[in-house]
Amino acid sequence: MALATTRTRATTGTGRRPSLLRALWGSTVGKKTVMAGTGVIMLLFLVAHMLGNLKIFFGAEEFNGYAAWLRTIGEPALHNSWYLYIQRTGLVVAVVLHGVAAYQLSKRDIKARPAKYEHKRQRASYATRTMRWGGVILGLYIVWHILDLTTLTVNPLGKEHHPYENIVADFRIWWVNVVYIVAMLALGLHIRHGFWSAAQTLGAVNKRRDRALKITANVLAASLTAGFLVVPVAVMTGLVD
Repeated sequence: MALATTRTRATTGTGRRPSLLRALWGSTVGKKTVMAGTGVIMLLFLVAHMLGNLKIFFGAEEFNGYAAWLRTIGEPALHNSWYLYIQRTGLVVAVVLHGVAAYQLSKRDIKARPAKYEHKRQRASYATRTMRWGGVILGLYIVWHILDLTTLTVNPLGKEHHPYENIVADFRIWWVNVVYIVAMLALGLHIRHGFWSAAQTLGAVNKRRDRALKITANVLAASLTAGFLVVPVAVMTGLVD
């Protein structure tokens, strides 16, 4: 009996069993589930964000009115802009959990490779390399995007409550367009592979659904990429001014 207790404490490091959440986070399956769940949250946000961005084609008054409406969501139960702060906090948590889980899974995967077969193993697939570098690019872009259009710290116009004018001022600068286009292409590739990986993790993939899920991933990635890229293209060509 004493021996069993000693073994239990040696296994956990304390006299207590790890909590369910801690055990889930510590497992590979748990980390993949966190990545899938947070990925779905971010995907839903991106769809809504893209649709909102397309309102720019209805003119400054319509777009600025839409942005003002976002600040009133939840009133009178919530104060002005509280919904946006709650949403942003939730997205930051999702992004951090997604990134940390991805990093830890990558380290775990590298560590699990036998050293003697290291040179015989095939290089990481194109999709895997794209996910890793795409994640880094997107992480850096999120920081830029917040400084540019949320805090207006680096925006060339930086006029509060005038998002239409701020966006137009942004995309009149060639290098801002390059940064945005690279980030959106990385986003499309990330969604294409991430959607499929999330479907596998959540158990949605089988022989009958395989083709349909792949088509859905491709269409979704292409639609979001095109939906986001059409805005800077419209500003560059003078369609939006």
